[in-house]
Amino acid sequence: MTPITMAEPASRPVGDLLREWRQRRRMSQLDLACEAEISTKHLSFLETGRSTPSRGMVLHLAERLDVPLRARNVLLNAAGYAAVYPERRLDDPAMTAARQAIDLVLAGHEPHPVLAVDRHWCMAANRAVAPLIAGVDSMLLRPPVNVLRLALHPAGLAPRTVNLGEWRAHLLERLRQQIDVSGDPVLVDLIAELQNYGTPAGSRTHGASPDFAAVAVPFRLATDIGILSFFSTTTVFGTPVDVTLRNWHWRVSSRPTVRRRRPCAGS
Repeated sequence: MTPITMAEPASRPVGDLLREWRQRRRMSQLDLACEAEISTKHLSFLETGRSTPSRGMVLHLAERLDVPLRARNVLLNAAGYAAVYPERRLDDPAMTAARQAIDLVLAGHEPHPVLAVDRHWCMAANRAVAPLIAGVDSMLLRPPVNVLRLALHPAGLAPRTVNLGEWRAHLLERLRQQIDVSGDPVLVDLIAELQNYGTPAGSRTHGASPDFAAVAVPFRLATDIGILSFFSTTTVFGTPVDVTLRNWHWRVSSRPTVRRRRPCAGS
């Protein structure tokens, strides 16, 4: 698992960060001022640094902008206040109960495959996943294992994914939406890497659309017993006050549909 640290100290004024989040949410100053029930003049003064926001105002604006908890800590630091959302490594003794809960859910879904992924798509998995990833390059299995690299890398599951073009477009669109929401630079680098893998010749592709990630796209994997077709659901594991748990998600695959290979004529 990837180590998760406290929010980094802000090196930019809080006004700049607030304006960046407002623009990321495609809101005008008037839009945000109305949402936050403050004057546009007050908001303008906060963004330009002519006024310093109170701790309560930082949290109020962050809530209206749906800023991720980690970034809210950064906003507070930039305004001169202490972070309020706790964040610890998952192997911290204080997180023992959470780690045990994750392990329990992973084991409880067996014999069906399930993944738990953090905000950067690094995964923990149950034993049912191992047969599906057998044969992939060992470099992709070095911790922390990134599930998107594993799925799309030419040395990973890509050659065995029957609907690779469709599945690749689905994953990349989900990642784009996550970047749009979080502004996470690690994810920006990740999507650039994944796009460099290219689209295999003959793969079915889709144009990106705002609703594409919501479409039920199956993951169809060729195996020794035939083609396994999975549908998956994603569930957030977390609480509104803990950054680490808020950023872990379940990727639960349903019971696979198996299309067995027919023997060749004369065999």
